[in-house]
Amino acid sequence: MELKVTKVGNSLGVLLPKELITNLNLAKGDTLWVTQDPSGYRITPYDPYFGEQIEAAKKIMKDRRNVLRELAK
Repeated sequence: MELKVTKVGNSLGVLLPKELITNLNLAKGDTLWVTQDPSGYRITPYDPYFGEQIEAAKKIMKDRRNVLRELAK
């Protein structure tokens, strides 16, 4: 999909086609994340580091189940 770069005030912006906005389920004020991988850049509406944090939290919850249960009392 081709995106057009345009001037917005003193900055540059990218115009997103309606189809892409719908597919990404975007609304005004949403945040997009840009990450670099070996094949180029990736744009996603999801924080790529959030998944890593969730996996770490799951491991802690599994390893420290008894401690967390005691803390919950």
